[in-house]
Amino acid sequence: MNDVSQIKYKEKFIYHIVFDDGKNGDVDLSEYVGKGPIFEPFQNIEFFKHAIVEGGTISWPNGADIAPETLYNKISNNPVNADVPEARTD
Repeated sequence: MNDVSQIKYKEKFIYHIVFDDGKNGDVDLSEYVGKGPIFEPFQNIEFFKHAIVEGGTISWPNGADIAPETLYNKISNNPVNADVPEARTD
């Protein structure tokens, strides 16, 4: 399993997330807003912006976090974040 090594808030409910293997991309976390009591504070965008990297994933001051494998899959399955093959020179 890969761990989150860096995060950077982008806009709205989007963070740019970097994993320890170099895989990275923008992840829209708006689907979690208001999804149960732990994510209720996400409705306040200022709270949402206060995420940190803790325990190998993104987490918030109230203890909310998202499994790193979920984030990794979101990046891997998002065509915008797909790895672009290097151009051949031969």
